[in-house]
Order: sequence, then structure tokens, then C-alpha cells
Amino acid sequence: MSGDDSPRPADGALHGRAALVTGVSRRRGIGYAIARRLADMGASVFIQHHAPHDDDQPWGSDDLDAVRTGIRERLTRGARFGDLGADLGDPDAAAHVVDGARDAIGRLDILVCNHARSGGDGSILDMTAERLSGHFDVNARSTLLLTRRFAEQFSASDGDAGSPEPPPPVRPGDRQRARVPLDELATGRVIWMTSGQLAGPMRGEVAYAASKAALAGVTATVAAELLSRGILLNTVNPGPVNTGYLDADTADRSPETIAEALRSMPLGRFGRPDDAARLIGWLVSPDGRWVTGQVITSDGGFGLS
Repeated sequence: MSGDDSPRPADGALHGRAALVTGVSRRRGIGYAIARRLADMGASVFIQHHAPHDDDQPWGSDDLDAVRTGIRERLTRGARFGDLGADLGDPDAAAHVVDGARDAIGRLDILVCNHARSGGDGSILDMTAERLSGHFDVNARSTLLLTRRFAEQFSASDGDAGSPEPPPPVRPGDRQRARVPLDELATGRVIWMTSGQLAGPMRGEVAYAASKAALAGVTATVAAELLSRGILLNTVNPGPVNTGYLDADTADRSPETIAEALRSMPLGRFGRPDDAARLIGWLVSPDGRWVTGQVITSDGGFGLS
């Protein structure tokens, strides 16, 4: 199951828009479902992938040609596609990916930072500086740098695309004001992904949880700073979505832990990738224009258990 079995939207809400989605290297993944949904909605789509990361995980890597084909087949007339392999742990990779996307599909309107580092984690009792840096560099630092590069496309004064300008000096508490009503200006969309670390413990995943908590914690600050450039930022916690790590033969945790988690799901199942993709598709569409600076949990009631 690809997790993308819901009806395809046909309203063309994103016709003429261009989206960059990171972390798209497996057909079981959330990123793949997001990329296909945005393509269904009319967007041109560019994806970043890093297959070597999946090679080291219990679920393994996928056929990237099949990933590309699966997204291309959902593109609408006139929409474009591109992709790039990059390790977002490299401090220069974020700018490289955004620039590559712009070269391939034009000015970007949408950025979905879906990528994450998995594995190589531990408890607080065996935590190391290397583990912490590894997760922060990929999950938090690169997301912030991707967002900065994306935002450089938008003028601070009128929201139009233009040459990247040196940002004006900003002191703590400074506010930037737009010259036109923000409802007319807000054409850019950024989505970050967090996890359920605020709803309960994530034992054995201290570095991952900390790096994702950093994104949730700084969402309001960055969203406020992006408003004057006409960009709306929201962060999504998709809850326990089975991308392979909850299957018995490719799980990264014990069968007992998985069974206990499933029993606590009020709707009787784990999330599917398209559950998250549907929400994100709405947030980046014109219908989502009144939502910004929020950390939104979409977990099928998992947090209620």
C-alpha cells in the first residue's frame, strides 16, 4: 500500500504554483504522498531525496525511478517536475536544493520540509554530542536554512519575487510591516513537520524529539517574521503514520511496543501517508490562507489515549 488511496482532488487549486518537497525517496513515505497530492492539485513539483539515509534503516531504500514516475504520472497539463539528491546535514545543501528547484520548475510558491533523520538515536543516559548534532543539523538547522533561502524570493516590501536582497538589520522585538493588506500579499506557504514529543514521552529518541521540538517551539517566531514577505508558515504533527517502521518485518521497535500503540489508536489504525498529505494540501491551497503560525496535530486521536 502506498498510503495514497484517497480520491484525487480535481479542483486545480494549485494550478500555476511550484512546490519543493523534501525527504521524498520512498513510495511508502509521507513526502511521496505530499508530492503526489500537490501534483494532483495542479502544482509543479520538485523533490529532494537522500537514499543513503534509507539504506541504513530497517525498511531500506526504494527505487528512485519508481518514485519519480509515481509523481510525474500525477502532474496536470503544463506542470513540471524535477528532483535532486542531497544530504541536508551539509550546511550548504539547503541553498543548493532551493536553487536547484528554482532552476528546474521556476519561482517557488510552496516549501514543505518533510525530511528527517531517523536512527542512530538513544536515551538521555547514552546521549552524545555527535548524536545531538546529527539530528539537529538535518531536522532543525536545514529546515531553518531552507526556509530562509525560500523566503529570499519574496520582497520584504510588496511580496513580489525579485533578486535576493540583504536582510535589514533586525533587533530583538523588531516588527516588519507590509505596505498592503496581508490577505492580498500572502502567496507563499511553508510547512514544517514536527512529532508528538509535546503529547507524551518518546523514549529512546531524545535527539530526534529535541530537534523536532525546536521546530515546534520556534514556529510562531518564524511565522511572524515571514508575514511581511507574504509567507504563511505552519507546522504539522502527523502522529504515528506507518511508513514501514510499524510493519513487523521492517520495524525499528519491538512488536510489543507496536501492539500497545495500535491498541491506543481511537480510530483503530495507524495513520497513512495521505492522511498528512490531505491536511498539507489544504494548508498550502488558497483555502488555508487564514491559518498561520500554528502547530497542528493530525493524529487520529492518538493524543487522546
